[in-house]
Amino acid sequence: MTLIKTKYNRRSFLKVSAASSGGMVLGFSWLASCNPTKNQAITMPESWFDINAFIKIAENGLVTIFSPNPEIGQNVKTSMPMVVAEELDVDWKNVIVEQAALDTQKYERQTAGGSGSIRRGWQGLRMAGATARHMLMEAAANEWAVSISSLSTSNGIIKHKLTGKTTSYGDMAHKASKLEIPKKIKLKDPKDFKIIGHPTKNVDGEKIISGHPLFGLDFKRPDMLISMIEHAPAFGMKLQKFNKDVIKSMPGIVDVIVVDTKPEKIAWSNNAFTEIIAIVGQTTWQVMKAKKALKVDWYWNSAAENSKDHEYRLDQALNISEKDIARKDGNPEAAFKKAVKIIEKTYSAPLLAHNTMEPMNFFADVTKERAELIGPIQTPESLRKSIADLLNIPNANISVMLTRMGGGFGRRLYGNFGLEAAAISYKVGRPIQLIYSREDDMTQGVYRPAYKVKYKAGLDKQNNLLSFAIQGVGIHGSPIFENRFPAGTVSNYLAEEMSIDSNISTGAWRAPRSNFIAGAEQSFLDEVAEAAGKDPIDFRLELFDRAIKNPIGTDNDYDPKRYAGVLKLVRDKSNWKIKTKGIYRGVSAYYCHNTYVAQVLDIEIVNGKQKIKKVWCAIDCGIVINPEGATNQAEGGIIDGIGHAMYSNLTFDKGSPIQKNFDTYSMIRHHQSPSEIEVFFVDNGIDPTGLGEPTLPPISGALANAIYKASGKRLYKQPFIQQDIKLG
Repeated sequence: MTLIKTKYNRRSFLKVSAASSGGMVLGFSWLASCNPTKNQAITMPESWFDINAFIKIAENGLVTIFSPNPEIGQNVKTSMPMVVAEELDVDWKNVIVEQAALDTQKYERQTAGGSGSIRRGWQGLRMAGATARHMLMEAAANEWAVSISSLSTSNGIIKHKLTGKTTSYGDMAHKASKLEIPKKIKLKDPKDFKIIGHPTKNVDGEKIISGHPLFGLDFKRPDMLISMIEHAPAFGMKLQKFNKDVIKSMPGIVDVIVVDTKPEKIAWSNNAFTEIIAIVGQTTWQVMKAKKALKVDWYWNSAAENSKDHEYRLDQALNISEKDIARKDGNPEAAFKKAVKIIEKTYSAPLLAHNTMEPMNFFADVTKERAELIGPIQTPESLRKSIADLLNIPNANISVMLTRMGGGFGRRLYGNFGLEAAAISYKVGRPIQLIYSREDDMTQGVYRPAYKVKYKAGLDKQNNLLSFAIQGVGIHGSPIFENRFPAGTVSNYLAEEMSIDSNISTGAWRAPRSNFIAGAEQSFLDEVAEAAGKDPIDFRLELFDRAIKNPIGTDNDYDPKRYAGVLKLVRDKSNWKIKTKGIYRGVSAYYCHNTYVAQVLDIEIVNGKQKIKKVWCAIDCGIVINPEGATNQAEGGIIDGIGHAMYSNLTFDKGSPIQKNFDTYSMIRHHQSPSEIEVFFVDNGIDPTGLGEPTLPPISGALANAIYKASGKRLYKQPFIQQDIKLG
C-alpha cells in the first residue's frame, strides 16, 4: 500500500461539492502525478488544482465517471474509469461512464496521441478514486463515532468490522461532500486489485454494434445544413475561378463560398490546402451532386512534385557527405577499416495516408460572438485555439464536444477539418456539418513521411559487432532515434540524419518514425546475424547483454533488461528453436512509447503463396489495466503494421496523388491477416506505459525476416508486394 499526499503547498489538489441531488461531486486533476517535483509544485498554475474532472456519486450508489480524453478506439473511455473505480472500490456494474467535453479549467491534456493517456494519467486517476473512498469512509466514521481505521469497503459498501454496521456510498455521499480533502491517502497494493487486470468489455460496445449514434458522422441537429469541400487537385496549385452561379442555382444548395484558413496563423492544422471551395446545402446528396458539377480553374503557385522526385531527393541527401551527426561513440571510421566483414544495406518507405474508417467530419454552429463544435478530434484544445485565432472569438466562448472516433492514427491530431467547419458556419451564418469524401481525405495531405535509411555494420574475426552506422533522411524530418538500440551496445557507433522539404504536407502517423525505422533496423540486424553465423535472437541477446554489463554512453533511452526480457519471452512462447517443416520464421523486437515489444511471425506456403500462419507477441507495458482491451490493441497494431508494410503506397503525378480511394490504394484484407495472434504481457508491477502504437513498428521486420526465410529474398523497399511477394 502506498501513502501519498493530496495537497501541494496551500493549493488543494482536489475539491468537493454537494450535487444537486444530494450526492457527492469530487473534482480532481485527471492526469496529475501523485509525486510532483518541488519545481513542478511551484510552477503549476492555479487552474490545475481547480475542479478538473468529476466523480459523481448519487444517493442510490450509482457512480458517474467522466472520461476526459478523446476515444479513438484505444479503449481509454473504458480503461481510465477502471483505474478510478478500482481505488474508489466500487462495483464496476454500478459505474456509468460519460465522455467529457473540452474544458481546460477542469482537465489537463485532453489529447489522444503518443500512447500517453494511461501512462500520464495513472497516478492522478488512482488518487481521485482513493481520495473519494477515504472521504466516504470518514463520513461514515463520523456518523458512527468510530475510527476510520476500523472501517473497510467493498463494492461501494462501507462496513464497521466490530459491530457489523454497513452503509452505502450513496448514503454517505452528501455528508462526504462537506468534508475537507485529506492531506494524505492510501493507494491500494496492486495485489488487491479487483478491477484493474481483469478483462472488461468496452463501455460503448453494445452501442457500437447496435448502431447507437456515437461517432461524429452520427451527429444530427434539425436545423443543420450539410457542407462538402473542393480543394486544389495538386500540391502547389491555387484557386483562380469557378462556376459559382451555376452551383448556387442547383436544387437544395444554400450557398457556395471560398474559405481560407490562413496558414500563417494556424500552423497546427498542418494543411497544404488552406483555400477551399465549400458547398452548403440541405442534404448530402444535393451537395454531392453540386460538387460533381463544379468547374474550377486552378493555377500553379509552386512547382509540382512527383514520387520519383522524392526518391531522387532522398537518395541525394543520403549520398552527400555533410549530414547532421546525432550521436557518435568511439571511432566508427577506424573500426570499419579494421572490420573483417562489412554489411551495408538501404531501406525505404513511401508516403502513406491514414485512411481512418470514419472520414473527416465536424459539426459547427458559429456566430461572431461564440462557436459550438461537435465532432471527432484528437486535439480539441488546439482546435479551439485555432478557431479563436482565425475568427477572433474568445476561447471562453468556444465549446468543443468530443464524439467517439472511427479511427485516428494521427490524422485527427491535425484538425483542419474542424477549423474549416467553423469557418464555413461563420461565413454562411448557419449550423453546418462538414463531411469529407474518402477522396477528399486521401488527397489532402498530412501523410506519413517518405523515408530512406542506410545501415552499415562491421564484424571482427570472431564475428562480434565491431562498428555500426546509420544514416537517415525523410520528408520534413529524419526517422532516426539516435539513442535507441543498438546504441549503447557497440563501442563504435555513428548516427547521422537529414531532412528534405516538400510542399506535400506530412504529419504524425501511428507510431511516428518508429513505424518505418523499426522494421528497417530489425531486418538489417537479421542480415548481420546471418553474416555472423548466429541465431537472430541469440545475436540480439548478446548485444543486450553488453548493454546490461558494460553499456556504451549515458544517453541510451531504453532498459536492456526489459528489452531482453520480451525477446526471451517470445522466444520461449513460440518455441523458437524448434524447427517445423514448411514453416518459416522471422523475429523482431523494438522499444517505443515507453513499451517493449518482441514478435515472432510464422509463414507457411499454401498453394504456392505465402500465408501468415501465426504471430506471437510479447509486451512489457507495465501493469495492464484491461487485458481484453490491451490484447485488442496489440492485435490491431500487428495487423495494421503488416498491411501497410506489405501493400500500401501513395504516389504522385505532377503534385497530384494518384491513389484516391481503396480501388487503387491497397489495404490489408481479412484473408491476408495472420490466422492466429497470441499476445503475452510481462507481469512486473511497473506503472503502465503506452500500448496504442508499440506493437505496430516491429512487425514489418518480423514479416520481412520470415519472407526471406521462405523465399530467399531480402526486402528493402516498402510496400513489399511490389517486390513480387505472393502473400495470400
